Amino acid sequence: MKKSSLLLVLIATLLFQWSCKEEEHPSPEFKDMIKMTIYDYLVQKKDTFSSFLAIMEKGGLDMTMSAFNPNATDGKFQYTLFLPTNEAIDKFINEHPQYNSLNELLNDEVYVTALSRYHVLNMGIITNDFPFGALPELTLSGDQLTVSFIIEPDTSYYKINNQAAIILPNIEASNGYVHVMETMLTPVTFTTYGWLAQNPGYSIFKAALDATGLKDTLNINLKTDTRRLRPHTLLVEHDSIFHRRNIRSFQDLANQISPGNINYASKSNLLYNFMAYHILEGSLFLDDFEGVASNYNTYSDIPLSVNGMGIDIAINKGRMVFDSIFHANGDTTLIDYVGVLYDASNMITQSGSVHFINQIMRQFSPAPAIRNYEFWEESLFSELRREPGSYEIKDPSLLSRIEWSGADLFFVKSEDTNYPAWNQDYLFLNGDFTISYTMPKIIQGKYKVFLGAHAFSQDNALVEIFLDNKKIGGLVDLTTGGNSSYPYGRKEIGTVEFQRYEDHTIRVVSLIPGAFMWDYVRFEPVK
Repeated sequence: MKKSSLLLVLIATLLFQWSCKEEEHPSPEFKDMIKMTIYDYLVQKKDTFSSFLAIMEKGGLDMTMSAFNPNATDGKFQYTLFLPTNEAIDKFINEHPQYNSLNELLNDEVYVTALSRYHVLNMGIITNDFPFGALPELTLSGDQLTVSFIIEPDTSYYKINNQAAIILPNIEASNGYVHVMETMLTPVTFTTYGWLAQNPGYSIFKAALDATGLKDTLNINLKTDTRRLRPHTLLVEHDSIFHRRNIRSFQDLANQISPGNINYASKSNLLYNFMAYHILEGSLFLDDFEGVASNYNTYSDIPLSVNGMGIDIAINKGRMVFDSIFHANGDTTLIDYVGVLYDASNMITQSGSVHFINQIMRQFSPAPAIRNYEFWEESLFSELRREPGSYEIKDPSLLSRIEWSGADLFFVKSEDTNYPAWNQDYLFLNGDFTISYTMPKIIQGKYKVFLGAHAFSQDNALVEIFLDNKKIGGLVDLTTGGNSSYPYGRKEIGTVEFQRYEDHTIRVVSLIPGAFMWDYVRFEPVK
């Protein structure tokens, strides 16, 4: 699906919701549905959902689905159930090599418990609030689900995990919402590399991962691995994409990218960097790219340029012409970017997200772009962000890029979804302190540097800023700069020029002790 099709999403969504208007609400005998719990709904609709009702009861979720959600992070005490029909569960059992009947499935209590929880989101959400990417909360099994919006000639619908289409959305219960699906969700247990290994259509890409040793990077299960590792985003070409450019095998690819050098596992090898360029830091979904033009750090020595400001998400736009479209009026449109295959993308694995691209993605050094740093590299903070609260960081070894001294460090996630800090979270110290943050790589160039921090209290500190151990700017007064409606100030610190693509460390030192509520660091290119 072209992203241009997404321009039709709003219209399609309205038509879809209009066509389902009568179905979205319970039939007359359920006119008091709003007084019924999700569990009550399944009991009343046994003819259609008896199989999942049995799974839910066996998994111990019947009481949970009969009550409000005390752990909902949005304060609405709701759940969302993605509910497969009896026919969907029959199909799931018929295709599963381990089970021959519903009773055999129910006898596997450990699996059924995980399976039932995999279908329940730890918040209430209607389809109007679905992102084009990962749902904003985990399931009760601790997993992430993704959403795709599929547009076909005569219909449009949402699809969960690229597996299950929603056929009856937004059934409202007293403790949340139910979305009925025509397919049962199969829990994602594979890693990114594991998925590639199971799909022969990606044999060239997989062989290159094997030869470079990067398969180990993609074969980590973050759910079971005890190390604090970050997820990744993988951009993948199907074999057919390589075939279009007369690359029929891994050896063809190696000969073209790294002729004469077979030490593919060396980080200086061109093939290694070609493959590492396909791996981005952090788990990003398509809605993360939309409306943004930026450079994204890769596992290679060059960042990737992605422009989501136009109709299509365009990778390395203007760097290479792949095709030309000749129009009847004599005009020519040049396809000068790597595009995304929307319908197949937004795939989730236990290692991160996967997207599929429509051209061979070669390395190009991008121009400088705006970069914002909000401490997302710390996996501990990613965990703490899930529950509002103020968390003291007592063990420095839990953080890999932040060091501090002189005052206690807290990570704060506000309960207020309108709190003015970006993503409603910030770092907090109070007293006479020093804190440093080693930021991911940024492309060479000249930038203005901005500090985002609370700047509307006489209790705030006055600080100095150092970048790579060199003082930048003068005294930063954090007692002023914000206002009562938006207390966070955007302080321009100064201008820097980076000569190399590498990590950089910013250090904030209090000159006059006080509170420091640190929101972000921002770099804007100077033209």
